[in-house]
Parts: sequence; C-alpha cells; structure tokens
Amino acid sequence: MKVLIIDDNPAVRTTLKLLLSDVFEEVATVGDPQLIPALLQPENIDAVLLDMNFDRHRFDGGEGLFWLSRIKEASNPPAVVVITAFGDVPLAVEAMKLGAEDFVTKPWDNDQLIAKIHNAIKKNLTSKTTYKEIEMAREIENREQQRGQMTLEEVKIIHIQSVIEQCGGNLSAAAEKLGINRQTLYNTLNRMKK
Repeated sequence: MKVLIIDDNPAVRTTLKLLLSDVFEEVATVGDPQLIPALLQPENIDAVLLDMNFDRHRFDGGEGLFWLSRIKEASNPPAVVVITAFGDVPLAVEAMKLGAEDFVTKPWDNDQLIAKIHNAIKKNLTSKTTYKEIEMAREIENREQQRGQMTLEEVKIIHIQSVIEQCGGNLSAAAEKLGINRQTLYNTLNRMKK
C-alpha cells in the first residue's frame, strides 16, 4: 500500500515518514499541495494524509478543504485522513462531510494513526465497490428498459452480433452456436447491412 503525506511542515513529514515506512510499502511526502493533481495521476495511492493548513497566515482550514475536494474529484480517489490541530475538530467534521474517511489531531497517537489509515483504506475500498455495484445495476436496468422498447428484429440483430463477438468473429462457430447454417447467417448479415 502507498501513502502520500501532504504537510508544509518538514518535521511533521519526516516524523510521519519514519513512522509509516515500517508499516506501508511506500510512503511519499510533499510540502506543496499544488503537486497533488500530478501525484494522483497514476491512481496508485491508497491513502493521503492531508494537513488542513498550508499558509502560515491563514489557519481556517480552507486550503485543506479545497485540496480535499480536488482529491475526491479524481476518477479513483484514494482514502483521505486529514490532520488537524487539537482544537480543530469542527473543521475535521466538515472535512468528513466532504469525503474524508477520518481525521487525526496533532499531536497524534502512533498506533491510533496507523489504525485510522488502515480503516480509511478499507472504508474507501468498500465505498468504491458499492458505487461500482450500484452503477452496474443501473446500467443493467437501463439496458433492460431499452430492450423492452426494441422490436423483435432489433433484438435478433443484437443477439447475432453478441454471438459473433463471443466467437471472436468466427462466423462458422457463430452459426453453429446460433443453431443455423453458415449461409443463413451470411444472408442475415447481408440483410442487416441494408
């Protein structure tokens, strides 16, 4: 599993990298959140530890919320655990409403942090699986609705094309599977072209 740490404090990045390198296969760190889009491109990151403040003059967490939204907009977003100061629990709750799987407060407990990252990854994978299942169910339902509105000839054409694809374009095998002779299949294909 690969974890990406995004925090502007070099000491925090180093500490987290030392801690997490013993637990996860790969741990990357970055101090500039502007690099997030490029780092997420390969879609090979399982979890992001995201600091909520990057500007030394601004401590409202707005930057962290912005970057959290960008991370979660990705086509295959990783799990996100936000890092906040002890008094920023309301900010962490807001982050979770925007899609973060969990949060940790500074200073953190090492075992709890590791457990939260593991749980966040599991939660993220479960939600992705559920989303994919729902999308597949919708796609099947739409296909069935469309088939219900097709003519018998249209259903026949789709079935023949599907069997030909299953047979890798081999018309003799497709004709056999369809229970017709090869010439009948040729004649049907010729009529379909017209």
